[in-house]
Amino acid sequence: MSLNQSIISGVSITLLSLSIILFINSSCKSHTDKAIIKKDSIALLTLPAPAVISEMEKNRIKLISKNWYDSVLKNRGFNGGMIVAKDGNVIFEEYTGTAHIQGTDTLTSNSPMHIASVSKTFTAMAVLKLWQDGKLNIDDEYSRFFPQFNYPGITIRNLLSHRSGLPNYNYFMETLGWDKSIFVKNEDVLNFLVTRKAELKDVTNPGTHFNYCNTNYALLALLIEKASGLSYADYMKNTFFIPLQMKNTFVFTLADTLKAIPSYNWRGGLEPYTFLDQVYGDKNIYSTPADLLRWDRALSTNLFFTKETLEQAYTPYSNERPGIRNYGLGWRMYILPNDKKIIYHNGWWHGSNATFIRLINENATIIVVGNKFTRGVYKAKMLTGIFGDYYNPTEDDENGSTKESLSVKAPLSISDSILIPIQAETRSSKKKKN
Repeated sequence: MSLNQSIISGVSITLLSLSIILFINSSCKSHTDKAIIKKDSIALLTLPAPAVISEMEKNRIKLISKNWYDSVLKNRGFNGGMIVAKDGNVIFEEYTGTAHIQGTDTLTSNSPMHIASVSKTFTAMAVLKLWQDGKLNIDDEYSRFFPQFNYPGITIRNLLSHRSGLPNYNYFMETLGWDKSIFVKNEDVLNFLVTRKAELKDVTNPGTHFNYCNTNYALLALLIEKASGLSYADYMKNTFFIPLQMKNTFVFTLADTLKAIPSYNWRGGLEPYTFLDQVYGDKNIYSTPADLLRWDRALSTNLFFTKETLEQAYTPYSNERPGIRNYGLGWRMYILPNDKKIIYHNGWWHGSNATFIRLINENATIIVVGNKFTRGVYKAKMLTGIFGDYYNPTEDDENGSTKESLSVKAPLSISDSILIPIQAETRSSKKKKN
């Protein structure tokens, strides 16, 4: 089926209506009392009330966030939204631009945009949820679920931590002659790996080194379907999106082609769909900063995961090279010399890019999502200095290809005029508290 044919047929698909939703008693707080998905209903979860923080603290965080947003994003062509939150409190939230460049459809808190590889956080945690529920073991070889997968030794954990040694489908599908008038599906990626193995380059032994690779998460999406008996989209919807009332979050399918907010390059040119736009797991979740904050808050409580499961997710697995950068199971991280840890993930697909930054110890979150490429999105890690004694790495893109500074004495970047007052305010606030 061609791209145009797929789009036409996809748009004609009638979305199934959601099943009846029942409310869970808001007093249920324990892990064992969380909502259980039933055959004919999905219970909603109640997030805990935000903690109380002082007005002075709110005003301090809001002022610095606003100054950074205006200077680094808004005044540099940003088109999207941003949230900064602390202890469940939304302290700064702002949106700018329109869903369609030159249009009148103003972006709001209800405007879902492509979060690109931030989608990997959902894929990884879905796999860990299935592990926690006894549906799989992350140290099983992938071939246990897909016997035709002829790559001995590659485990589910290898895929989660980008240590499988597999090449990236973004490149090898085209190199091996895929007809670009046809959408690639996840099953096609698996089939090419199996049947064209002898032609693939850059296949290395699993577990030997970190290599960020979208193939890993395309395969994990198939695993979720095999282990759960549901489509990837339905599993995400039933397990996370509906219970958390993430009303503006969905997995992109052909049925969404005409209604999904498009993406644009940094010049404002429309980025068209390509033959890679139907592969999911590594990307293809649309969401909003507000919904991603609900995801963050769920991860910060015991609504879905035990402490032991979360520790697995946030453990650094790529320790063969020195440096502060590392990767867990679906999460990038900075392990800093002062024992601080920044848990995050970036995303970049076509013109859309996003960053999702979590400071576990401070229960603080920084989220930026845009549909017009703006490198300043990745500079949001500078705002971690609001919440504590964090080093401030320079921005990196989704592939993590740029270098980060290991010290605040490193050369100043384009937005360090914002960073300096952040650090000064943070030190001043600490003195007042002491």
